[in-house]
Amino acid sequence: MAGKSILITGASRGLGLALAHELAQSSWTLILNARGAEALETVRAELAAQTRVIVIAGDVSDAAHRLQLANAAAEIGSLDAVVNNASILGVSPQPQLLDYPLDVLEDVYRVNVIAPLAVIQAVHQHLKPNAHIVNISSDAGIEAYAGWGGYGSSKAALEHLTAILAAENPSWRVYRVDPGDMRTQMHQEAFPDDDISDRPLPEISVPGLVALLTGDFASGRYKVQSLTEPLAV
Repeated sequence: MAGKSILITGASRGLGLALAHELAQSSWTLILNARGAEALETVRAELAAQTRVIVIAGDVSDAAHRLQLANAAAEIGSLDAVVNNASILGVSPQPQLLDYPLDVLEDVYRVNVIAPLAVIQAVHQHLKPNAHIVNISSDAGIEAYAGWGGYGSSKAALEHLTAILAAENPSWRVYRVDPGDMRTQMHQEAFPDDDISDRPLPEISVPGLVALLTGDFASGRYKVQSLTEPLAV
């Protein structure tokens, strides 16, 4: 895996951070995005001794920031992979759809649906012909959970967008990925009054992601905690 390069969004905590740590051990060149500059600089300091790390703080829904990501990709020459991990929950706790603030819903769709495609559009000229694209989804994108209409419907849109991207770009490996239940800040925000300490840490989902990034799995939908074959949709 040495010599490979990747862009990971939402990489200052949770699953994105866990994946960055794992790939740094295999000397992947990392371009890392997150909104918090201080947290992202901490990640850079932690990983710089292991590999080349470029950190760019900003919002993936902002076109100027995406240009910075594209410039970083040009600087390193090419990208083997992109992981669109950055997303937002919206209102916490999640309201039912009849009460959902539409301005917030627009923000959720802008970050969770439009931005992943926009990131790929921004860097696609720097992707290798056999690049691997991973869009992080959720079981809320295929299951109708009451109270999850905002986030869940955004992930459903991302699922179909990703499937069409795969159909249109057969030379790439394009994955819509359910990382499974994890103990993350976003999960806690979704259930602010619950104790989620029994959930597994994000590291449990990293081996499946690495398998997708380094293997030759067909484009499709995967649940990485029990990675075997594309799930039926």
